[in-house]
Amino acid sequence: MQVFSIFEHSPSIELAITKLEQEGVEKRNIFVVPIEESNESLKVFDSIHDADGFSFLDKSMALAVALGVVGTSLGFILEWGPIIWGLIAAFIGFSIGFIWDMCVIKFTKSGKRTERRILPVVILIVECEKENVKNIEFILRENSAIGVTTPNYK
Repeated sequence: MQVFSIFEHSPSIELAITKLEQEGVEKRNIFVVPIEESNESLKVFDSIHDADGFSFLDKSMALAVALGVVGTSLGFILEWGPIIWGLIAAFIGFSIGFIWDMCVIKFTKSGKRTERRILPVVILIVECEKENVKNIEFILRENSAIGVTTPNYK
């Protein structure tokens, strides 16, 4: 059987391997697979699956709509007409909202965007007999494994 576990990259994985070897698991039955970190940087625009809590467009769109309505209303009495003045006012509203959001994020402490850091992980695979699985799971959990599982073979 195989026992799979995930560890943070720390000395605890070394302690777990040492303890497994002391319990009689041979080195050739222990596999360690380090997972590389992602090099992605912060994105300006969020996707539906990944957001950092800052929205650049909420206030911008609200101001664009509000000033667009006012500009359209005033456009009925101004020379270029309601469509042109509505678009001009909407653009001005969007710009004001966007600049406002950028200033708030740049000049406030709560506006600091930080990258989400995920610690590097290591996958540890131990091959053993079925009767030793519980003991190996105990050793791995005792040494701070994030998760431990065994595939269900039938």
